[in-house]
Parts: sequence; structure tokens; C-alpha cells
Amino acid sequence: MSDKAPERNAPERIAKVIARAGLCSRREAERWIEAGRVQVDGKKLTTPAHTVTAASHILVDGKPLPGKEKARLWRYHKPVGLMTTHKDPEGRPTVFDRLPRDLPRVVSVGRLDLNSEGLLLLTNDGELARRLELPSNGWNRRYRVRVHGQVTPEDLAKLAKGVTVSGVRYAPIRAQIDETAKDGTARKASANTWLTVALTEGKNREIRKVMEYLGLSVNRLIRTSYGPFQLGNLGRGEVDEIKGKVLKEQLGTSQ
Repeated sequence: MSDKAPERNAPERIAKVIARAGLCSRREAERWIEAGRVQVDGKKLTTPAHTVTAASHILVDGKPLPGKEKARLWRYHKPVGLMTTHKDPEGRPTVFDRLPRDLPRVVSVGRLDLNSEGLLLLTNDGELARRLELPSNGWNRRYRVRVHGQVTPEDLAKLAKGVTVSGVRYAPIRAQIDETAKDGTARKASANTWLTVALTEGKNREIRKVMEYLGLSVNRLIRTSYGPFQLGNLGRGEVDEIKGKVLKEQLGTSQ
């Protein structure tokens, strides 16, 4: 993936600049702007349709943007029972409540829902998060999925062509039955079946919805990789920073 760095004084969208400063994602920055929390050169903004340059004086909640730090990326093994949000309106515990205190402010690359677990990428650069989420990257997100119900190769083959569920079109998904259990022994016939699933879009609750479309219910969902980044043997709840050299190589650009 390549993405040319902007010229130093070239105009950029204000939400993009706020996201790149690591305060939040671009979408969240747009909401902050609409809520009147952002000022540029002494004027409160009411729309994200505004561009700024390096010379612009930007305030968020009355405070200047922090200096841009080098983009960093972490692997995190998300446990079940945590929301992937900075603040949950229902007061449920979040991923960000449980991160080490010495970690800088980070945003997630995509989400895992409350009952999903496994690899979640975190970054201090909201603009990098947006780039890594783009389906145009063609990056596979791989999962181990345990489903309840009768699974047939013919049903799974339907997903490879893409399906429409409740009016939502899902791109092709590769899914296959695991022939061995996690301990390497032969898989025993039971009401539960482990699948290996790979997709590139990652729409909201995509796997759960397409499995329900096949008459299956998901009772465990573990993300094992996101593009070139693997969960590996990272322990549940652990965080591990991806080396800058590796990040640069995978992005194909300087960070």
C-alpha cells in the first residue's frame, strides 16, 4: 500500500489533521466539529468541510493540537466482554479502560464486538487507522469461528460468491471447516463446528450475520490476523508494539 505524504503547506481537511494528531478517528473528529468543539484561527467551526494548512491555529476544547508524533501500531489480544469504544453509554467496560497506563492515547483499527476476541490493532494516529481499515487494501482478516448447527461445504461455498442479507451486500467470504481440533486431534462430530473464515470488508457483525443466514449461530469468534499482522501467541489482554521497521515495510511508505 502506498500513500504519498502531503506537501507541508498543502491544504488538508480539518478532521484529517485532528485524526493524524492522535486525538480520535476522523469520523469522531467530524462529530466534534459539528458539536462546536473545534476552533481554527479564532473561529468556531460548525462543519467538517474546512481545510487548514501548517500555518492554521487549531484548538480542540480550547487546547492546541499536540505535536504530531511518529505513527505507532500495537497488537492487542482483546478478551470477550469489552466494548471497542472510548466511552460506552451503557457503562460497560471498554478496551481502553484495560490498556496499560503507559500507553499513549490510541484508537482502534476497526472494531471487535462485545462477544468477539482476538487481534485488535491500536494506533496513536487516527489517519493511519482509517487507512488500515479501507477494504481497498485487500487485506484479509482471518478468524476462527465456532458455530452451532449443521454445516455443509455447499453452504459455505455460497459465501465465496458474496451474499445479500437483509438488504446488505457482503463481498465474497472464504470459509472452510477445520479438519482438526485446536490440539491437533481429529475433529469429533458434534453440534459445534470450528471454521476458518477470511474476509476483506469487515462490516458490522458481518460473520455473525452471514452465519445466521446459513442457519448457524456463532458461539465463539476469534480474530487471528489482520492483513500481515498476526495474533500469534500474544496472551489475552496483552499488548505488543509492532516495530517501526516492520510497520514501514508493510505500509510501503515512510511513517
